[in-house]
Amino acid sequence: MAQTGAVASRYGLDKQGVRTSGTEFWNLNVPDLYEQALRRNEARLSHGGPLVAVTGEHTGRSPNDKFTVRDAATENSIDWGAVNKPIGREAFDRLRGRIAEYLSRRDVFVQDCYAGADPDYRLRVRIVTECAWHSLFARHMFIRPPAEALGGFEPDFTVLQAPSVLADPETDGTNSSTFILVDFSQRMVIIGGSQYAGEIKKSVFSILNYLLPERNVLPMHCSANIGERGDASIFFGLSGTGKTTLSADPSRTLIGDDEHGWSSNGVFNFEGGCYAKVIRLSAEAEPEIFETTRRFGTVLENVVLDPATRIPDLDDASLTENTRASYPVDFIPNTSDSGRGGHAENIVMLTADAFGVLPPVSMMTPEQAMYHFLSGYTARVAGTERGVGSEPQATFSTCFGAPFMPRHPSVYARMLGEKIETHGAKCWLVNTGWSGGAYGVGARMKIAHTRAMIRAILDGTLATVNVAPDPNFGVLVPQACPDVPADVLNPKSSWSDKRAYDSMARDVARRFENNFTRFEPFVGEAVKKAAIRAAA
Repeated sequence: MAQTGAVASRYGLDKQGVRTSGTEFWNLNVPDLYEQALRRNEARLSHGGPLVAVTGEHTGRSPNDKFTVRDAATENSIDWGAVNKPIGREAFDRLRGRIAEYLSRRDVFVQDCYAGADPDYRLRVRIVTECAWHSLFARHMFIRPPAEALGGFEPDFTVLQAPSVLADPETDGTNSSTFILVDFSQRMVIIGGSQYAGEIKKSVFSILNYLLPERNVLPMHCSANIGERGDASIFFGLSGTGKTTLSADPSRTLIGDDEHGWSSNGVFNFEGGCYAKVIRLSAEAEPEIFETTRRFGTVLENVVLDPATRIPDLDDASLTENTRASYPVDFIPNTSDSGRGGHAENIVMLTADAFGVLPPVSMMTPEQAMYHFLSGYTARVAGTERGVGSEPQATFSTCFGAPFMPRHPSVYARMLGEKIETHGAKCWLVNTGWSGGAYGVGARMKIAHTRAMIRAILDGTLATVNVAPDPNFGVLVPQACPDVPADVLNPKSSWSDKRAYDSMARDVARRFENNFTRFEPFVGEAVKKAAIRAAA
């Protein structure tokens, strides 16, 4: 076994059951990882400098292949079910042994990182991969410790990733040959059968979502930014709602775009990088993110290159709609050096309502905020995901991140309610979806109007205007907003067919009501009273 790289930890891989006969590459920098990835034909160099990797069969997460070891420690603390599926220790150990044996015969790449910008709550994470480009991804996505901390680095959690190792569903108890297994007692994640880099990122997020509530830290699937006076704001939202776009504001400092914690110290980023969707990204609409796709250091995932020029074709979805770019957060101008901010003064929950009936912006009581946090509503439309037909499909992803929440959703909702009460945060629901009719009839909300609403929220203007309760959804709708026409603020006013609006609004309210029945046993009377009820 040979070791090379910046600094190798004295807590070696042998202590984790991996005894390599090849070379261990420890904490390589970006140029070194480029060289290794290109030499091994793992990726291609594109015009402008990004490294481009293709992940084959898996171009997104495989939620049906994710399992957690069920033991005495997790039996009563994990919300077992379709999202958090149990697996036995014997199966985990068998697959862990298979990965360790496979890696022991190969060169391996190791990145020792932090997850969490707040030193009081950070997790020391070791990412061990068989491919150099996955090591570069990990280097971007997590926080790099100072060089003097690497020699004595001892991980709190380890991820072993070997896409070439496959499970046998009959003997291993998995759903397919792909597996993403978490063992909280052994503090380890093992990933096999998938080259999709997002499995590494989201596995660490799931770990934090399990561990941090025990330390009174609320983990959140959100973006966050800070104003000039230090006021922090957070933006919850599922894919396609504008979470990344709306938090990137030239007048505010970006903390991070996807995963954060809220502790007694304030809001902090879990990550050191961004993992942005880039399909049909334009230089006009998203200039800062677009620029990263032409820059040395960025990893482009499943992006098609022009065969003659090697210029990335961001409009080409022939490999997947889920094309991605991974890059350090400081590739985006005006980002926080510390990855930290104060307590949130404004909480914005984003939804892209393709049925066109939710108000474009509304104020929520703390109880309504807990209700909408548990609901996690948006709607999918054709062209955004496979399997979505011509009609909009309602999606309820609790906590705006159901696949990554190991504990019962009520745990996170209760913590959010406590944070709102303690710090007096104002809560808002912003609909970036359709106006004037449902998808296919109406039009997508103008981004200029949505930005004006966000601006009025963050500068305090919207908290001072008169509001009126929405008759279908109960939220408080501002009667005026700078730079937004009054008729835009009332969703029914934008529909030419008022009866069609009333019918659609009742239908969406009924969907909310039916979805929330599973949470009613876990919330107090005040939240139940704030719940949406469909009109008879």
